[in-house]
Amino acid sequence: MYSPEYHIEENQGILHNVIRDHGWAILVGNVEGTPIATHLPFMLDETQGEKGTLISHMAKANPHWQSFEDDQEALVIFWGPHAYISPSWYEKQPSVPTWNYVTVHAYGTPRIIEDEAALIDAQKSLVETYEGSDGWQLEDQPEDFVRGMLKGIVCFEIEISRLEGKSKMSQNRHADD
Repeated sequence: MYSPEYHIEENQGILHNVIRDHGWAILVGNVEGTPIATHLPFMLDETQGEKGTLISHMAKANPHWQSFEDDQEALVIFWGPHAYISPSWYEKQPSVPTWNYVTVHAYGTPRIIEDEAALIDAQKSLVETYEGSDGWQLEDQPEDFVRGMLKGIVCFEIEISRLEGKSKMSQNRHADD
């Protein structure tokens, strides 16, 4: 991603916080020569890999997962806080409008989770990430319901090979602005 030096964020802890706090992301890949993007919930496992591992799933009917078999690198885009900035807010005039934002790009090769125990563990963790320990839980559901649900999804993980962060928060503006 294009990032002037003063917008680059390299602190892995900060980048991981953005991923955890804004886990609804866009998975970008390529299916038969055509770009494809799928919006998905992601969970970060910081214990796997040097930069962490992302875990998610998608509907089996979605053709996107079929590109995983080709060992193609994928991109996951996480959006943090963002807002329109009006030029009317600036001391110095004339000024142009802009958009301030925080984003993280995570790259890696998706790998399908096929082992049933690992698949169930991944889904339990994903549910707990978004439900908390007091919410709806996978293990409280009837076994036949869970098995049927699991047949309709493809669970996968992406060990992060490259992590890029950008924090464009008017660092290039005068402090009065």
